[in-house]
Amino acid sequence: MSTPLDVVGVGNALVDVLSLESEDFLAAHGLVRGSMTLIDAERAHAIYAAMGPAVEVSGGSAANTLAGLASLGGAAGFVGRVHDDELGQVFAHDIRAAGVEFSGVPATTGQPTGRCLIVVTPDGERTMNTLLGAAAELDGDDVDPSFVARAQVTYLEGYLFDQEAAGEAFQKAAAAAHDAGRLVALTLSDSFCVERYLEPFRRLVASEIDVLFGNADELRLLYETDSVEDAVASAERDCDVVAVTRGAQGALISARGRRAVVPAEPVDHVVDTTGAGDLFAAGFLFGLTRGYEIERCGRLGALCSAEVISHVGARPETSLAAVVADHLP
Repeated sequence: MSTPLDVVGVGNALVDVLSLESEDFLAAHGLVRGSMTLIDAERAHAIYAAMGPAVEVSGGSAANTLAGLASLGGAAGFVGRVHDDELGQVFAHDIRAAGVEFSGVPATTGQPTGRCLIVVTPDGERTMNTLLGAAAELDGDDVDPSFVARAQVTYLEGYLFDQEAAGEAFQKAAAAAHDAGRLVALTLSDSFCVERYLEPFRRLVASEIDVLFGNADELRLLYETDSVEDAVASAERDCDVVAVTRGAQGALISARGRRAVVPAEPVDHVVDTTGAGDLFAAGFLFGLTRGYEIERCGRLGALCSAEVISHVGARPETSLAAVVADHLP
């Protein structure tokens, strides 16, 4: 009999390539600071050739969240597509080594495994340039309803809206989760992505999403308002749980009309904000699947986020279970 899972994530299977660069690097290559931009192979080659010494780690937003949840001691599974190539093998090995069950069978045709070139400036801000590769071919055939049904929460990655076929995967996963009496969560992922696909996002949130994650900018864009308060009020009508991250201002959490403000966890030095939202979601979902109060869920998210922004890369470098044990009774 298959073991139960806390969270199954559906997202981009990518290998992250990170390097520390100056603001001048962004200007020289026409990069929009703090954004995620889809690029083709030629553009990827040009940016990669110009980057300095880099760190290569398996990534992808939802995959990072699941790695964080596993580091907390949770049971996680991932749905994503890689190619049967070197980077595909790296990704599969890394996510399984992180304790995440990976259901993917490497593709033998189509595009190579995707990668994300991440430029980190001295203030810790990350600018991402993504060649989706095989991840762009994710579709409903990649989703096994029985795998989804094993999880308390199915977690959808908003970046997938940049892929037409992924809509089928979203709908199939959400239907399987709800048919099994489970929850469906969505991370909005990126403000530029929300702008590009505003109406599809709003339809999905209104019809399928129980738990919504986003930063303040993403939520305001989703509901076309300048007010975070108004955006949260709108989200509360669509979703049971809303978690809004606000950087150094902490997070605003709403659960069935009850709200809580959770302060950011202090960090001596912000090195790289890559994965901050992903790891916040990891901590929050870990708490949610254990029935914790929303304040504790938010505090878990803040602790996980603080760990990941204190070093380069979007995966934890130490046991998050140990971090939590040191900070929460």
